[in-house]
Amino acid sequence: MTEKRPLTQINKKSPGSDVAAEAAAAMAAASMVFKSSDTTYSDVLLQHAQKLFTFADTYRGLSSETYPKLQDFYNSTGYVDELLWAASWLYHSTGDQTYLSYVTVQNGKTYAEWGRPTWFSWDDKNPGTQVLLSRLNFFGSKQISNAENEGLKSYRDTAEAVICGLIPDSPQATASRTGGGLIWISGWNSLQHATNSAFLALVYSDYMLSTRTAEVQCSGKYYSPTDIRNFAASQANYILGDNPMKLSYLVGYGSNYPQQVHHRGASIPADAKTGCKGFQYLHSPNPNPNVAMGALVGGPFQNDTFVDSRDNAVQTESSTYNSGTLVGLLSGLVTTSSVAQSFT
Repeated sequence: MTEKRPLTQINKKSPGSDVAAEAAAAMAAASMVFKSSDTTYSDVLLQHAQKLFTFADTYRGLSSETYPKLQDFYNSTGYVDELLWAASWLYHSTGDQTYLSYVTVQNGKTYAEWGRPTWFSWDDKNPGTQVLLSRLNFFGSKQISNAENEGLKSYRDTAEAVICGLIPDSPQATASRTGGGLIWISGWNSLQHATNSAFLALVYSDYMLSTRTAEVQCSGKYYSPTDIRNFAASQANYILGDNPMKLSYLVGYGSNYPQQVHHRGASIPADAKTGCKGFQYLHSPNPNPNVAMGALVGGPFQNDTFVDSRDNAVQTESSTYNSGTLVGLLSGLVTTSSVAQSFT
């Protein structure tokens, strides 16, 4: 890419708590991944995560208010969910009780929206936090105070409400689905909610299996970890081709997948010299010259239909925020976790 790509930054006078806290959460989580293989890098990640969290919490503000142009693309609606998300990962990566107190005693009632299940997305981290913290309630710890335990129980109760909304025959089941059974919340990148929901459900079923928790109760009906995993598998199967279109929404998987992914690298020939131009490739009726292998496109409309056109960015644009959780979802379906208790 040869055009100018100017940088913007967040700082004390131009805050972006949502961006800083999200980065802190990612670094804290990654520090655990690298802890056994590269301790130096793991330590660096954790140090930055802690500094970023302190910065995000101290100098509060929304990135999309600091830089209004962002509102045309990813208009963040809040930052407190990212603060709780980051503090939750920092507790798991450090064992520092300060972070646990932050998400329970200090800020739980104010920010966590206990009892109000929402949809896990790039803009709303609350469901992820609820599931992540529910594991502490599952596995327990002698160091957790009664007040903190009460908060963790509220996170778990809300996580269970999320799960109850996902299981198709639950009394609390959401009606926000396609006729083919896909969780469907909004038209733009519709698959993000299906992949995210299925991923969280799978993680929660893992916690149940690891602690030999037999069931969750949804308004008088009981569901096992297998029931929850079956829901998660149904979403993965839909994405991979078990849908009314008989189309794999994962590019490169199967024999029938989108050919006009809204993606510059896929749609512009490798030897092209476009400069700042290249719209002929965007509007071309031909299949992409390059296969964006492993990209998950936006997904179907609510009536289970899909228009494979590069100009139809609502459906054909791929993104990291649905592809990422798809990796977690598929990994979880391959095997259940045997190390869930090793975080803290």
